[in-house]
Amino acid sequence: MTVDPEHASANGRKRAPRPQKSHTEVADELRARIRSGALRPGQRMPTQAKLADEFGVERGAVRQALRILQSEQLLTNVTKGSPATVAPDPGHRGAPAGPPAPPEPTMVALASRIAASFAAPHVEIDALCLTAVSLTLAIGEPLRQIHAGRLKPAKVDVRVLLPSRDIDLAFPAPVDASAAGLLHRRWLAQRNAQGQVLQHNLLALRATHGIDVHVSFRALPFTPPVKLYLLNGTEALFAYYTLARREREIEHEHLELYDAEGTRSMLFAFEQAAGLRDGTFVEQSRLWFNALWGTISSDLVLTG
Repeated sequence: MTVDPEHASANGRKRAPRPQKSHTEVADELRARIRSGALRPGQRMPTQAKLADEFGVERGAVRQALRILQSEQLLTNVTKGSPATVAPDPGHRGAPAGPPAPPEPTMVALASRIAASFAAPHVEIDALCLTAVSLTLAIGEPLRQIHAGRLKPAKVDVRVLLPSRDIDLAFPAPVDASAAGLLHRRWLAQRNAQGQVLQHNLLALRATHGIDVHVSFRALPFTPPVKLYLLNGTEALFAYYTLARREREIEHEHLELYDAEGTRSMLFAFEQAAGLRDGTFVEQSRLWFNALWGTISSDLVLTG
């Protein structure tokens, strides 16, 4: 029996092959080379065969990566027959052709975009928000389509960053500081309830449809001034929490407070395929989210 030298250890035993990179990881590496100047404007790329060998992936993954970079206007001449070319002056082009998607209120835009993301075999949703109310409501649309048999993803991964219960929230905040405890209890109950509903509804897909579902929560040590949703690593939806003075009845008490209507916040959409500007925003948003997830956030339990 012969052993592939790449998979053989020093003592001659066969070892497991390295895990293959995804096409998005290949695209990330090539994008970094272009933007760093390692690959210069007008330079021909290595052949797809050489790139596949370098990254240890199939040629199909290389082609997908190259198409992503072509959609971001970083490459030209992406075909099966000849090497692609780095686009002229990719770092200094103007805005991509075509009008950008207009901003819409969160509950108008979010449900349809999340439903569209569920058409992928592997759905990945990352969210940073105050209570997850908008996300829980928006997830209802693709769940209905799954139950109706119109959607059937194989895997769903959802990660949510929410404020920690242990911090003093910047908002919602009472005008009269003496009511801070009451308002904090109300926010915490809402955060936990929405997170539990979201988790329950998604995990139920395992039993009802055999979908591989994972839902994770982490706690932030600060109040997020914005909300961010990342869909399948290719789209970023961004909105500001705009504060206003409002009156609310909480536990039979009328309180004056500073709060934001998150479901009405205007949502701005950025798509990786829309050009360099949008693609960079998606990439940087993903890096920012992953950095928060892996550094200063902590375990979050949706109780108490």
